[in-house]
Amino acid sequence: MIKPKRDIARVKSDIQRCLKQQVDVTVNLGRNKVLKFCGELSGVYPALFTVKPNESGFLGKTSYSYAEVLCGSVSVKPKQNLP
Repeated sequence: MIKPKRDIARVKSDIQRCLKQQVDVTVNLGRNKVLKFCGELSGVYPALFTVKPNESGFLGKTSYSYAEVLCGSVSVKPKQNLP
């Protein structure tokens, strides 16, 4: 049996720390399709979180569940400010 390295409570707390901050989001859409964008983590709720993308091509907010982060189909990282 493989032990999980992370659990859902740790994923929630990691995302909660980034609330109202700029984050880099990577979404694996399957079949070698990957969507990357930057946005503001605008809401954290019991079952999901929302990100408001900075690009004008997106309409509204996007929402993801913590399970998607846990299984690796969505990655959320704090924005890296390069000099």
